[in-house]
Amino acid sequence: MDVALAREWMRATAAAVAAGADRLTRLDAAIGDGDHGVNLNRGFTAVVAALDQEAPPTVGEVLAKAGSTLMSRVGGASGPLYGSALRAAGRALPQTSAVRPDELVAALRAGLDAVRKLGGAAPGDKTMIDAYAPALDAFEQAVAAGAGLAQAAAAAARAATAGAEATVPMRARKGRASYLGERSVGHQDPGATSASLMFQALSDVSQVGPSGADSAGVKHC
Repeated sequence: MDVALAREWMRATAAAVAAGADRLTRLDAAIGDGDHGVNLNRGFTAVVAALDQEAPPTVGEVLAKAGSTLMSRVGGASGPLYGSALRAAGRALPQTSAVRPDELVAALRAGLDAVRKLGGAAPGDKTMIDAYAPALDAFEQAVAAGAGLAQAAAAAARAATAGAEATVPMRARKGRASYLGERSVGHQDPGATSASLMFQALSDVSQVGPSGADSAGVKHC
């Protein structure tokens, strides 16, 4: 992944969140406080503006800047959680203009660790981790098997989508949804859903590259 692709990932995530904001809000209204779509849309809109205003020279700085922007612009739980994840991922990367897939694995692992440390959630608690963790596992396994970024990101996106859908029968054990007890069962978790959008965005931009050319992602790593 190079700097241009990292910026395009954030831009594609912002577009996906904007397109899915109403759905995220409906999901959150069913088991939370109903502001997830609005908050995340505002945050990623600010991320795009921040990256347009000042272009960071390294992949790590792109992600760290995106994370810091989310933390400063989004209240509630989603800003600190997504902000911590991206900032930790950015700081875990070497300060270079391009990074290898295995380096991205380590960075995404650091991001997940930051989310777990901040929120105290584990897989099965019906949170964004239920999409993030299987996506990371799929990404890591694909990279270990020799896949390039495009193939690994596609595997991660599929795992994230499946992970988000798997939250429907779960009973929430963290956050506001946990107050509902059994009434949280039957609803897809909004955080897991937005996490799946982020991994789908990574897959989408990795297939075509920042210029729109069909690069299969290989030239960016």
